[in-house]
Amino acid sequence: MAVHNYDVVVVGTGPAGESAAINAAKHGKRVAVIEKQQAVGGNCTHWGTIPSKALRHQVKQIMQFNTNRMFRDIGEPRWFSFPRVLERSRVTIDQQVEMRTRFYARNRIDLFFGVARFKDENTLMVRDNHEGTEELVAQKIVIATGSRPYRPGDVNFRHPRIYCSDTILGLSHTPRTLIIFGAGVIGSEYASIFSGLGVKVDLIDTRDRLLSFLDDEISDALSYHLRQHGVLVRHNEDYERIEGDEAGVVVYLKSGKKLRADAFLWANGRTGNTDNLGLENIGLQPNGRGQLQVDEHYRTEIPHIYAVGDVIGWPSLASAAYDQGKNASDDLLDSTFRFVDDVPTGIYTIPEISSVGKTERELTEAKVPYEVAQAFFKDTARAQITGDTVGMLKILFHTDTLEILGIHCFGDQASEIVHIGQAIMQQEGGANTLKYFINTTFNYPTMAEAYRVAAQNGLNRLF
Repeated sequence: MAVHNYDVVVVGTGPAGESAAINAAKHGKRVAVIEKQQAVGGNCTHWGTIPSKALRHQVKQIMQFNTNRMFRDIGEPRWFSFPRVLERSRVTIDQQVEMRTRFYARNRIDLFFGVARFKDENTLMVRDNHEGTEELVAQKIVIATGSRPYRPGDVNFRHPRIYCSDTILGLSHTPRTLIIFGAGVIGSEYASIFSGLGVKVDLIDTRDRLLSFLDDEISDALSYHLRQHGVLVRHNEDYERIEGDEAGVVVYLKSGKKLRADAFLWANGRTGNTDNLGLENIGLQPNGRGQLQVDEHYRTEIPHIYAVGDVIGWPSLASAAYDQGKNASDDLLDSTFRFVDDVPTGIYTIPEISSVGKTERELTEAKVPYEVAQAFFKDTARAQITGDTVGMLKILFHTDTLEILGIHCFGDQASEIVHIGQAIMQQEGGANTLKYFINTTFNYPTMAEAYRVAAQNGLNRLF
């Protein structure tokens, strides 16, 4: 059995693992990464972020084609099957894999494809598909194994009409009706995607409002637009049992309701990928969700073993995972380190949502005197030109200092627009105020111009 020695070994090639490995390699460390799939990129590239966002883009184009009067001249509204739309997403996945494979080659990082398991605190055994085993010895180890959909034991995921957010990407037909259980980010995004394809969706929410971590006004807007697209949202519900037959799936709710649909998608929670790592051999204990506890430097209880990305839980975003990987790598290199905490949310529903900073609810509870600055996209020239007039930009700012406290955006390109405000929020020395947007000339017509409109709106409320 071959034994290989490295400065750093990273387990997993999603955003967290990739950035940790490349950062270490660029600083002269000898690095290896282990990936259990047959291609790099992790769940983010193959099952999560990339395919679902690519899918959403195709659906959005179909919706525009079917609703824009100009296209009526060249034909009637068209129906597109789910598998056909999914095909286009696979092109993006292939491009991502090719690009990311080049990153490892260019930085001379050794790639091992197989399942990793700890032998001791410095040694990982890698078993490949042909039962061959290699031994990797490292001074520092980074666990970046990501997460997978939580799949409760009482739901039969082997049934051909019952899916989780991974297996839904293998859906080979287009259901007329779909029940989605779980109205978190993934459930809401897939509700948008399927309703955009003309599928009648029942979205079952175990809570009393959608995405309750969002600003209330934004959450309400999402509920409204999902309903506009034919999604029936059922709040405060839980399932008794889920039964699949040849014709579809029946969901029995604890409230006594009985729902039937052609297909069922489970989108309620995720589990950290730690169960096959052999953590018992090194004395590390994940929590009930399979997640590892880390300190403010992303170190586990064993100081030379780090954990980053979805495997440590919050915020379970690709963007944060990439930053966490880089910063864990910085720490083991004794470079300047930052704990990733101020993370913008990007939710790719139709229309999309993005926010950073405090919500109105949080500021009210903390008794912070704030005012609201808002701009509605229907009033901006760029949105009128593109036809994407749904949505708004909302800036929360301190009444006395004008300091920006929170930015909440709903509508086309929301996840891009939010970064302008984020950049100003992070300025120091009093430069993080609403005045920036008043004293800056924006291109016209643009979506970014909404900041100037909102700032003027906010100042008008004060004086």
